[in-house]
Amino acid sequence: MSSSSSSIIFTPKTLILLINTLLLLLVQTCHGAANDNPPLFHFCSNTGNYTPYTPYESNLKILINSLIYKTPSTGFGQFQNQQAYGLALCRGDASVGDCKTCVTDAAKELRSLCPYNKGAVIWYDNCEVKYSDTDFFGQVDNTNKFYLLNVQNVSDAATFNYVVKELLSLLASKASEDPRLYASGDLKVGECERVYGLAQCTRDLSSVDCNKCLHDAIHQLPSCCDGKQGGRVVGGSCNIRYEIYPFLSKP
Repeated sequence: MSSSSSSIIFTPKTLILLINTLLLLLVQTCHGAANDNPPLFHFCSNTGNYTPYTPYESNLKILINSLIYKTPSTGFGQFQNQQAYGLALCRGDASVGDCKTCVTDAAKELRSLCPYNKGAVIWYDNCEVKYSDTDFFGQVDNTNKFYLLNVQNVSDAATFNYVVKELLSLLASKASEDPRLYASGDLKVGECERVYGLAQCTRDLSSVDCNKCLHDAIHQLPSCCDGKQGGRVVGGSCNIRYEIYPFLSKP
């Protein structure tokens, strides 16, 4: 599910942030021809800014280049350079080429959107890039989070919601036991429909923390996506997604 006129993005922060997000989505839709692959969302950290041409800027540039270089081969990169910490995660079905393109674009866009912030995070369909001046490795990120949903309703919300929760719960358990902390799959809904889903964590998390992060995300679905044909809960450490159509390039 891509950002389009049939989708709404919102965060649990404040009503003002919700309005700003919807305006951002409208701008992305109107200017889609100029930017064929806009980010899903981003956050600039409010923990402080750095001054240009200082050691932190140099460390951050080295960190970002390392993430671009190291991430595509495995789909995940984690790097520390002095006081700069960063990671990049590609969606589990992304090819090496798509992963490299996404991480490169995301890093460039993030530096543009948050030019002097010491910390920031950005998400595209195929990847996430995050950096900070404090060590966040191995910690579940409960701060940076947003939702994305399809505004179309399903005909039988109760049955559909049950199947979605069952599917994502199965995928959360499977992902937390997988070395890549990723799982995808589908389940039948009714006689002739299916629902497709994925669950994924950043690989700095332990199996236990990944499982908890994913199940916490599943518990938030009723607040954002009740009875909707598609939805995502996306955070800095994990994300879940479901759709009524196949959205992955490979299972």
